[in-house]
Amino acid sequence: MEGAPKKRNLPTSLISGILFFILYFTARGFLESTGMTATNKVLIALMPVPVFAVFLWSFIKELRGADELHRRVHLEALAVAFPLTVLLLMTLGLLQRAIVLPFEDWSYLHVWQFLPIFYFAGLALAWRRYK
Repeated sequence: MEGAPKKRNLPTSLISGILFFILYFTARGFLESTGMTATNKVLIALMPVPVFAVFLWSFIKELRGADELHRRVHLEALAVAFPLTVLLLMTLGLLQRAIVLPFEDWSYLHVWQFLPIFYFAGLALAWRRYK
């Protein structure tokens, strides 16, 4: 059947990205419970890492197969996200020297969540530019 539409599979990067977030928040929940040995805590903390490695590998593979416009858009998104991340971390570092930042709000556990936000903001700006 030549006229039949191709079956589209979900990209591996999307599946592994969703699985990473599920594993991350699962690990975070387990680590907040007490009564575990340090070894178990380290194993649980490292649980999402291999899935993120699969996400990164598949995202790069998909990006290499994309057309030039898509690659340029993602490059511009990174060009926005990286300096914003540096600015955030430098500012937090200086503020930490000036005042005591509450661990509950400004630890690594919370700050990393800004990075995808910066990236998606960069994507939105880049797509807006090329539409």
